[in-house]
Formats: sequence, C-alpha cells, structure tokens
Amino acid sequence: MSGTRALTEYGPLVLFFVSNMAFGIMPATGVLVVATVLAVAWAMLRERRVPWLPVFGAVLVSIFGGLTLFFDDTFFLKIKPTVASLLSAIVLGIGLLFGRSLLKLALGSMLELDDRGWRNLTLYWMGVFVVLAIANEIAWRSLSTDGWVTFKAFGLTGIAIVASIGAAPLMRRVRGDS
Repeated sequence: MSGTRALTEYGPLVLFFVSNMAFGIMPATGVLVVATVLAVAWAMLRERRVPWLPVFGAVLVSIFGGLTLFFDDTFFLKIKPTVASLLSAIVLGIGLLFGRSLLKLALGSMLELDDRGWRNLTLYWMGVFVVLAIANEIAWRSLSTDGWVTFKAFGLTGIAIVASIGAAPLMRRVRGDS
C-alpha cells in the first residue's frame, strides 16, 4: 500500500482517535466525517477516478456520523462498522448468487485468479466481514465509548490487516504458485 493510500484510508481514523482522546466523542465524530470526505475527495483528484469503496465508506461515515451529531447519540456511530461490514458481506453474497464475483470487478486489475479463486476469496471476505460485525457488536456493547474508539481504531483495523495477510496464501494456492 502506498503512503498516499494509507494516509487516505487511515488518516481520518487516526484523527478520530486523537480527537476523541483530546476533545471527546462528539467533536471527534465531526472530525471523522470531515476528514473522511476530504480524504476521499483528495484521492479522487489525485487518482483522477472515483475510488468506489472509499466513497461507499465516506457515505456511511457521513450518514452515521451525521445521525450521531444530530441526535447527540453515539449509538449511530457505534453501529456503523456493523452495518458496513454486514452490507459488504451481503453485497458480496448477492454477487455470488448471480454468478459474479464483485471482488473480481473491484480487484481484477490487481489480482490474477481463476473463477474458483475469486469465489473462494469472496467467501473468505464474506466471513471476515461477518467476524468484523460480530466483533464490533461485542465491543460497543461491552466497552466504554473511549474503549470502543480504541477498539475501532486498532482492533477492527488489526483484524482487517490480519485477514488481508491470511488471504495471501489462499490467493497463491489458487493461482498455482508454490
């Protein structure tokens, strides 16, 4: 991952974490929404294309962050990772039901897999998204708000990174590499 892409994807999350520790959850929510929208806009200008996955994330952050601020209720922000993860798993599953790997559409230019490989990778990521949703549900229901923010910033990100690393052997095996 390039430094620019990492900054675009993780910069808003780091700002959210730091802002929460310094100012509390409501100001941090505003920072998260603004930083996410700006990061995606910057990515669009830099790449001269629409990065659909980050745009999807920015829309969800804006909706759930906006609801959090409007109702002065952290519930909306806390369920956003659950909703996003379950929506991702459902959309991938619907794609498979219609015989299409939506991961192939999103990542086909970066990965070279046969149809079985794309199916296996899609099923793998569907499982990861369900795990992320369950982990978030446990975290927001059992931790303080500050604890949940820390879990969101580092726990969910850590799970996603470990899952990405875990997918690598699956991709090599399907391509026929050693």
